[in-house]
Amino acid sequence: MRVLGIDPGLTRCGWGVVDGRPGARPAAVGVGVIRSSADLDLELRLLELHTQVTALLREHRPDVVAIERVFTQNNKGTATGTAQAAGVAALAAAQADRPVAWHTPSEVKAAISGNGRADKEQVTLMVTRVLGLTSAPKPADAADALALAVCHVWRGPAQDRLRVAAIAGGIGAPVVQRTLPRWRGVSR
Repeated sequence: MRVLGIDPGLTRCGWGVVDGRPGARPAAVGVGVIRSSADLDLELRLLELHTQVTALLREHRPDVVAIERVFTQNNKGTATGTAQAAGVAALAAAQADRPVAWHTPSEVKAAISGNGRADKEQVTLMVTRVLGLTSAPKPADAADALALAVCHVWRGPAQDRLRVAAIAGGIGAPVVQRTLPRWRGVSR
């Protein structure tokens, strides 16, 4: 399974691509950060992010896109920008007909380090070790994106099976096929 992890942000949006399967050591395929200038109007920053995520989807052709679920932050402006960036990444994935998996920060930290309250340095250290990298990915946004991808490789298939079992048992809403037309600007 190939996973594109997205650590959303307007100024710095981390991305990381990982190949792997549950129970095996995953391999890093690519990592980086999409940057946008705070001097640009918001709509142009979001457009730049969309364009770059779309390019990553075309280049790496992931099976799924794992995005960090935004809860709350102390700075409401930062939380809003992060949520907007997450939405744009999810939109690009939907346009490319790629499923999106949402993971909480504590879920990702627990998956990669065993501690749901791990700090950024610990996450970066464990990402480096788990993926067998020769140097730590920088900045932390890039390491967080790789951690998201690893988290989904390890936990995503089990979560999917539990979701299907719950639906089969009458718990939750049935899965409805997408009926929205696809934007023709993004191809598989």
